[in-house]
This record gives sequence, structure tokens and C-alpha cells, in this order.
Amino acid sequence: MNVLLLGSGGREHALAWKLAQSPLLTKLYAAPGNPGIAAHAELAEIALSDHRAIIDFCIRHSIGFVVIGPEAPLVEGLGDNLRTMGIGVFGPNKAAAQLEGSKGFTKDLCARAKIPTAGYVRVESRDGGLATLDDFPLPVVIKADGLAAGKGVTVAMTREEAEEAIRDIFAVHGASAVIEEFLEGEEASLFVLTDGTHLLPFGSAQDHKRVGDGDTGPNTGGMGAYSPAPVLTPALEREAIETIVRPTIEALARMGSPYSGVLYAGLMLTDRGPKLIEYNARFGDPECQVLMLRYEGDLLELMIATAKGELGGRPDPAFSADTALTVVMAANGYPGTPKPAAQSAGSTRPRRLARRCSTRARGWTARRWWQAAGVCSA
Repeated sequence: MNVLLLGSGGREHALAWKLAQSPLLTKLYAAPGNPGIAAHAELAEIALSDHRAIIDFCIRHSIGFVVIGPEAPLVEGLGDNLRTMGIGVFGPNKAAAQLEGSKGFTKDLCARAKIPTAGYVRVESRDGGLATLDDFPLPVVIKADGLAAGKGVTVAMTREEAEEAIRDIFAVHGASAVIEEFLEGEEASLFVLTDGTHLLPFGSAQDHKRVGDGDTGPNTGGMGAYSPAPVLTPALEREAIETIVRPTIEALARMGSPYSGVLYAGLMLTDRGPKLIEYNARFGDPECQVLMLRYEGDLLELMIATAKGELGGRPDPAFSADTALTVVMAANGYPGTPKPAAQSAGSTRPRRLARRCSTRARGWTARRWWQAAGVCSA
């Protein structure tokens, strides 16, 4: 089978590396890819926003299956368009991808389905947001309602910080926001594969969001991660699945928007049990990198089974018991506008993998590099 992988980051590099190991694969293509992905796939210069061009490429190259890496094409409905053309897809349709595309949508779903999460208020204007702050003690969490690549959240320790975050969000025309209570506890990431009816747990991880040493500076898309997350014990994982993830999947099915793909639940482990922080409609970056190092099965075969609705009765995916970790190297200025950086070289040491994130092949400026290391066989 010919497969097209969409995306250009470290997540997609890890997926390409794992997909290339499948005996079901005839040829792997990637768009737009990066120089690291080129070691595993033939690259194609296609904009992820150009759905017509992606479909034309699939037809011309006899693509039987498409793996959508980043969230934006999912939220924009690329999965719907590919399925309409009879092309297999790993990733949810537009309606289900609202779990990531709209924080307000997710919070409202949680309220209806009685899914444990932080108390919240949706606000549609700057003045409304500033007034709503009176209802929340400090610290308070301010979230832009829309895609923000993991960087649209402010944990405000003071009223001044909260007001600044609200003003920044509503400086954009048409913006909306969610204001949430601050949850005490430890964060963990839980990944689940679902075909809309059945689900399979697909590992856990913990990442590190702040850009600076000592957990300082602004939030990023993730500066590093490790898997598994020891804090997410088997008992807590089962509780999170039964009280958070499964009710979400069932609620979407009742709405007529069954979810197919990987569902990434960001959890806060509180003294009253797991609570949902947010959902992502795709693998995390950099969490995907450590999950792929530990996963011991055929990724392509499992993705196809997910897309076909054939997860029922399957055993849980097998993961190495060993630990994998990744550290991201970022250019100065990240997560804002990165400054030019010297070229980095991937590690050649045994049992260590280096992945490229958003780089250009010649004369490029590095934004993010990640290096994954572990005792798992690679």
C-alpha cells in the first residue's frame, strides 16, 4: 500500500520512521516533510491547506491511506474530504476534531456528559472576560478558544497577568476565550486509539511546556517528554478512561460525530482523581517521539484497523517496559520569532535517535530539534 504522511515536524519524523517498518507498506510519501523524513519517505511540496492538491496527489500516486499528523488540517476538514473520495484516513473528521479546535466546545461537552474537568466560563469579549475574572480566585487559567499549537494558555498568578492575557486574546477580531479554575496536581498525557466505538490505550507520557530551565518562561508546544508516565498508574489510567475518555467518545457518537483516530487527553491528577485539562485530536509533539520508540507493533496495520472500525476484540498495543525520553533544542527566541541558529547534527550514538522539526535542507534556520534517547530498541 502507498501511504501519504502529512506534516513536517518531529512528530511526523517519528511517525515516518515507524511507518517505514511496516510490511504492509509499498511506498511512503510525505508532504511537505523535512530533511530527516526524507530518509524514510519521498517528499512532496504540497501545502497542507490545499485539500484539492492533496487529493490530486493521492489519485496520481495511488495512495491508499493518508496519515494526518498536525491538527490544523483535521480541524479544517481534510479527513472529511479524503473520505468522500474513498481514501482511507487516520484522523478524525472536522466535527469530531472540534475537541481540539474549540476549547469551548470541549468544555460544554464535558458539562453535558458530566466529565470531570475544571470549572469554566466562556467569554466572547474583552470586557466580558475582564468582568468574569471577578468570579475566579488566583491563580486562574486563560485559554484562547482555537488552535494555538500548545501556546494559547496562560496560567495567571496575578490579576494583572490575567488581564493582560485577556487583552492579548481579544486584540484579534472575532476571538473568544475560556476562563478556568486552576487545578492543583500533576499533569500527565494519556493516548487512546478509537474507531468511534471501541478504544485501545496507546501509552502515556509527560512533557515539559515552559521554554526556560527550572520551569520558567512562556509555554511552548513542548520542550521535552518521557514515556511512560509513572504518575499515571494503571489504576488512574483505567479511571481516566472510564470517567473521561470513554464518555467523550460515546457523547460524540450520540451527536452523530464519531471520533476515529488517536485521542490525546491532557490530564491533571488531582486529589479527587483525574480531571481533563484539554483534548488534542492527534499525537502530541514531542510525546509522539517517545511513544514511537516504545511501541513494538505494526503502526500502519493498527492505523488501518482504526480507520476501518476494526478495533473491537483486539489486544492492547504492546509497548516496551523501558523508558524513552526526548529533549528539544530550540533556537533563541522560541516560541516567539526564532533567531538564526547554527546547523545541528543528529546523534549517531547507538540506541539514540535525532529527529528534525521544521527545518530546511540547505542554509536553513533551526527552530526546534528533538533528540530521543532510551534503552528501547530502535
